[in-house]
Amino acid sequence: MKLALALSERSDIQSRINDLSERLNRNAKVQEGENPTEDPIALMEEMEGLYEKLETLVSRINHTNNETKCGEVYLTDLLAKRDCLDGRITKLRSFLKNASDLTGRYYSKAEIKTYSTVSVPQLQKKVDGLSKEFRLLDDKIQEINWTTELI
Repeated sequence: MKLALALSERSDIQSRINDLSERLNRNAKVQEGENPTEDPIALMEEMEGLYEKLETLVSRINHTNNETKCGEVYLTDLLAKRDCLDGRITKLRSFLKNASDLTGRYYSKAEIKTYSTVSVPQLQKKVDGLSKEFRLLDDKIQEINWTTELI
């Protein structure tokens, strides 16, 4: 099985677990004399089986990420870099949105003017560069995922 397929299966299992959890919660209580629409014990057993599969799959994915190299760098390192780039981009975009929003003016004799504390165009250029770096790195990771066999 390719790593990319294992990642897709992991996502599917996680979605199924979330669905089972919601169904389980909907069947946690019933009115006196009523029956639950689904058997909570059966739902818990199904969820337990999915967690066992998920644990095995995640372990195999992690081992594969730790053993797979792209040049001199392990896939785990590329994933960490991508996650941090994503975080940096998200935070900088949020800051840029605030820095470029100068509409909070109060118009009267004593107009209150607001100014950005940074050069918005310069910071936007930096975010654009980080976004490009993220896309290229993500493409590389996706390529590795589709060409690497799961351990």
